[in-house]
Amino acid sequence: MRKQLLGWAALPLIGYAGICAWLFAKQRELIYLPQETRIDATQTNFAIERDGVRLRGWVVNPDRHEPVIYFGGNAERVENRREQLGRVLPGRSVYLIAYRGYGANDGAPSESALFADALAVFDEVQARHPGEAVSVIGSSLGSGVASYVASQRPVARLVLVAPFDSLAAVAQSHYRIFPVRWIVKDRFDSASYLHGYQGAVMVIRAGRDQVIPAASTNRLIATLGRPPQVVDLPEANHNTIGSDPGFEQALHQFML
Repeated sequence: MRKQLLGWAALPLIGYAGICAWLFAKQRELIYLPQETRIDATQTNFAIERDGVRLRGWVVNPDRHEPVIYFGGNAERVENRREQLGRVLPGRSVYLIAYRGYGANDGAPSESALFADALAVFDEVQARHPGEAVSVIGSSLGSGVASYVASQRPVARLVLVAPFDSLAAVAQSHYRIFPVRWIVKDRFDSASYLHGYQGAVMVIRAGRDQVIPAASTNRLIATLGRPPQVVDLPEANHNTIGSDPGFEQALHQFML
């Protein structure tokens, strides 16, 4: 009877361990959501080669100066930002590049691959605009990519939309009963990359963000060496922040 009781008591623990193992094995399928972003390559107008993968995207106002690079959110069709960014930033060239595995791009996304791709994109844009300042916008997952780029390259102005201190911390806040913080391999540790960062930064956050906890954004802000411009959009949520009227106004003024 004692052995039988111990066996039954162990079942929940075995189930818990099994779920943790499944989360570890499937984490990149759970993190990256490229399925709804797929598009034919003929619909893009910009591409670079890196590590055997052709990275495709779009450039708006290619003949303008002081370029801006946009890194989008997870599952975001970045081409849908072309009209808005071209209108809000009419004097600048704007580059919108899908991640590998997203849009018209081959390859499989991972933190290291996205970071290396982003640096290659920055270098290509800088080469196309010699001597000009290059600014970067990162939204949600893209804020993690943008933060890394800003730690490695001379980013003139950095805009972080719905940013977080680390993806691991955000995941832990959503799955409290599992040790997600220790399971996640692709951590996007923006707070570490931007610790003490002295460049010009604007943080735009949604008052009703259902994905990024306010505490996560606050921790990121606290790590910056220079106080950022913080724009609060109290009526916006994670999915509507970019369409809030205050978003365009803040972006336009910051990039002047």
